[in-house]
Amino acid sequence: MTTLKAPFIRRNYGRGHGYKDANGVKVPGVTTLLSKGLPKPALVNWAARTAAEYAVDNWDELSTAPISERLEQIRNAPNASKNAAALRGTKLHDAAQQLQEQGVVDVDPEQLPLVESYLKFCQDWDLRAEHVESTIYNVTYGYAGTLDLIATLRDGRRWLLDLKTSKGVYGDMALQQAAYRFAEFLDDDDTGHIRMPHVDAVGIVHVRADGADLVPLTAGKEEFRAFLYVAQVAATSDRLKELVHPPLTPEKIEVSA
Repeated sequence: MTTLKAPFIRRNYGRGHGYKDANGVKVPGVTTLLSKGLPKPALVNWAARTAAEYAVDNWDELSTAPISERLEQIRNAPNASKNAAALRGTKLHDAAQQLQEQGVVDVDPEQLPLVESYLKFCQDWDLRAEHVESTIYNVTYGYAGTLDLIATLRDGRRWLLDLKTSKGVYGDMALQQAAYRFAEFLDDDDTGHIRMPHVDAVGIVHVRADGADLVPLTAGKEEFRAFLYVAQVAATSDRLKELVHPPLTPEKIEVSA
């Protein structure tokens, strides 16, 4: 339970963003809570492998740079790789809509196959978007986030969807979507602040250069409860330093009579 006050507002800071409540108090985001509270050994292994591969592939170039610069480039290799491959959900959705309406789209050439794959998915599934890139928040449990899409598909159901261009679909994505599904409020430019709409199904649109798949997720009350456990772990990790106090000395100990 929290003492945060609605409404929660998303604030954009350059390439990043954050959330605050009506009193200006910082509110943790869903993805931040998951990254802090949920172990991801595969991600650690990926980062180490990516940094090592970068060092080997760029050995000659790195050898001419100062040592501190070499270290910085190798250390940043995983982030650079992730950023280069990423095409955020709302950008992907907007680009597909632009391509459909105007026949041209302003994206990097290597990202065009992703846009075309997603556009075909929208056409095949008769996707009708209701909310795109909407802020959601839960005052009771004190978190906020930004969902990619709520849309009705060909099957007649209203779906909560997240657009992913990653190599695969992973279980922690279900916890993220459960947090969105069980938010209390939604805010976007079209509707303003409203109660979180009911959705019939939850899934990932896994977009690749060779196509896009609709991958259903189990993201019910049990997964939401698991997310709240993860959020507690994340909150605890933020205050670990507060649990250690300065060393005591005999002079500072007060002896009671």
